[in-house]
Amino acid sequence: MPRAYFHFLTWLLLLAGATAVFWAPAAVAGTRIHSVRLWPAEEYTRVTFESKTGIRSTLFSVEHPDRLVLDLEGVELGAPLETMAHSLKPDDPYIKGIRVGRFKPGILRVVFDLKTRVKASTSLLDPVAGYGYRLVLDIYPETPSDPLMALLESHQAAAAAPAPQAEVTAPQGSGVPQEAGVPVPPAESAIPAMGAAMPAPSVPVPPLGIAAASSKSRNQQRIIIAVDAGHGGEDPGAHGRGGTFEKKVTLSIARRLKAQIDAQPNLRAVLIRDGDYFIPLQGRTARARQLHADLFVSIHADAFINSDARGSSVFALSEKGATSVAARWLAKRENDADLIGGVNINAHETYLAQTLFDLSQTATINDSLKIARAVLGELSHVNALHKGDVEQAGFAVLKSPDIPSILVETAFITNPDEERRLNDTQYQDRLAAAILAGLQRYLAANPPLNKSRTVRSDLNGSRLAVTP
Repeated sequence: MPRAYFHFLTWLLLLAGATAVFWAPAAVAGTRIHSVRLWPAEEYTRVTFESKTGIRSTLFSVEHPDRLVLDLEGVELGAPLETMAHSLKPDDPYIKGIRVGRFKPGILRVVFDLKTRVKASTSLLDPVAGYGYRLVLDIYPETPSDPLMALLESHQAAAAAPAPQAEVTAPQGSGVPQEAGVPVPPAESAIPAMGAAMPAPSVPVPPLGIAAASSKSRNQQRIIIAVDAGHGGEDPGAHGRGGTFEKKVTLSIARRLKAQIDAQPNLRAVLIRDGDYFIPLQGRTARARQLHADLFVSIHADAFINSDARGSSVFALSEKGATSVAARWLAKRENDADLIGGVNINAHETYLAQTLFDLSQTATINDSLKIARAVLGELSHVNALHKGDVEQAGFAVLKSPDIPSILVETAFITNPDEERRLNDTQYQDRLAAAILAGLQRYLAANPPLNKSRTVRSDLNGSRLAVTP
């Protein structure tokens, strides 16, 4: 063989080997986690691992001390995983520490040191709404808290607190003293008819000084209003050009509305979501029913492709289709929250059992429309109305068969002017005050009956799962 030809073959072999070495890392490269997010809450803590490809994993628990171990198959150890412990908050109710390291070739191990015994589950979510594949780990208490008992304890604490001394006056011609003033939500001059012109509370408050009106009976008469802050956690909702996320605005308004409701002597509010975490839509209605709520109000901030769209809207459920194309589009967008927030359908059979039964909702929807009209009328004093009438569509969060429910789109977060106002705490107070005024106006004309709770007995003793 000529020497030149031998050198040529040698050069080809070396070139092929170099090429193989060059491409080998790409061929065996593992899955890259490009984002890790922690969402701590008393309800449950969620840890999200996001990647451009699917993530295979194995989850198991270890005792003495209590730990959760998550083995990730074929995953590279990159910056998001190396630094995820820095995202852990000291007040996380379940996770005490996080350790990440290579367990063996092909297996990356994440160890969660726990503060208490927990239950946990994982699910892999397909790409949606700008997210890639998401592996979600949900950690929730081994013994879930009872929200109804928590509400009862808050009532008992309020009853045990010393009653404030109030001036009492007797109207002319009356021998029975009356309370001097029923607290009303803070209002500005732009909101007429929220002070003295406010309708009287629907449930009569026993006059001061009458021994028969015990604190226990007053607590039993309280009307429970479930206040639902839309979106949360992995589901940010809509966002404005200024960077405002709907989930933050709705939670702030919901908290202000709760404070104003709780200031009323015969009303009590419960927050469906009181933190930055995700609750499935059916889980929100399930919680309201578990708490024996009399009314349900879901707070949102509207969005549209046109930044000129503006105004407040109020919606009720429809059994016969949407009242407009816009209402149908909005209902679809809000109902997609479960896909974005991340629902493991297999973990929500309890919710399906609550909604897949044939109960006529006609009476409930009629009451919902009355509430919606009253709230819409009060909102007209605070903001322009997107439409002058209440609209209806198939909103999943409003599908409670026995609780009158409305959805309030406070303003358009995609409108720069309304986005700015939605970030104003005083404006949030005015929106909350208007919603409360509408609820009081409805209750004054439609006092709730001492209704039986048997329809909701299917939830008694059952665990309210929030683990999507």
